Amino acid sequence: MATAFPFSAIVGQDEMKLALLIAAVDPKVGGVLAFGDRGSGKSTAVRALAALLPRMKVVAGCRYNCDPGTKAEFCDDCRAWAEKGALKTVQIPVPVVDLPLGATEDRVVGALDLERALARGEKAFEPGLLARAHRGFLYIDEANLLEDHLVDLLLDVAASGENVVEREGLSIRHPARFVLVGTGNPEEGELRPQLLDRFGMSVEVKTPDDLPSRIEVVRRRDAFERDGAAFTEAWAKEETKLRKKITAARERLASIVVSDAALERAARLCMTLGTDGLRGELTLMRAARALAALENAKTVADDHLRRIAPPALRHRLRRNPLDDAGSKVRVDRAVAEVFG
Repeated sequence: MATAFPFSAIVGQDEMKLALLIAAVDPKVGGVLAFGDRGSGKSTAVRALAALLPRMKVVAGCRYNCDPGTKAEFCDDCRAWAEKGALKTVQIPVPVVDLPLGATEDRVVGALDLERALARGEKAFEPGLLARAHRGFLYIDEANLLEDHLVDLLLDVAASGENVVEREGLSIRHPARFVLVGTGNPEEGELRPQLLDRFGMSVEVKTPDDLPSRIEVVRRRDAFERDGAAFTEAWAKEETKLRKKITAARERLASIVVSDAALERAARLCMTLGTDGLRGELTLMRAARALAALENAKTVADDHLRRIAPPALRHRLRRNPLDDAGSKVRVDRAVAEVFG
């Protein structure tokens, strides 16, 4: 298995790295969309985060990565094992599952296991990519080029947290909760609004425009490609520190206080920007709470809301024909108006 580039060794791209860390602390934030230049480290950051995360506990032998601590969400196999008292647990790396642009619906949701059907005459389910991604990351490179029928499918599963397959005489349902991470290049087309709204945060990724950063990126990448093991070892201490930070943030997340004043600020900001629905406020609150947990704060402060507002809200703005300013500029203006 190829070694992932260390997350803490990524130069710059602070907004993208922060958004990914927030999604790792609280998956309910709703995932991350990273749009920007080719070759700017988007895919590298996603794979680096997965390698950084603490290993997760699953039911041994489960095809859906069921969590031993949430029996209410067990698949049929895990439920049967639990009734027999034969439930065993193991720890596995957090899965990062690629969703190829040309993937068929059967490959994504799962289908009849033809090998068993032909060899033994049994109807058995072969899990798809959504089953493998449960409790991990579903990664879509060039998300703006994804076929419409797959977009509709992902929207249904993302909304329910469950994958339902009914075909060829099979009727299967299994948990499918994952952090949706998409990357893309704006030059190749826009994302469908329905899918865009499902991403909790949207970040803009740009090629570094200062000389020292560009030199450092090339230097570190070259060192990693020459001797990946030695480079990874050199950054092991930073990676361990960051992993502990994520674990501690997850543990304190439930205790973070979100005051009425903070909720009022979030709602006022969304009203000022004219965002549709209430998903903007919910995402803003959850992301700010996860940021407070990462920074070992006890309550969500104005600074947390201010910093997380651009990635949480820039992709939720209505088009305004009378205002040709970019979405980030509009969010910055609204933040200045609400927070002073």
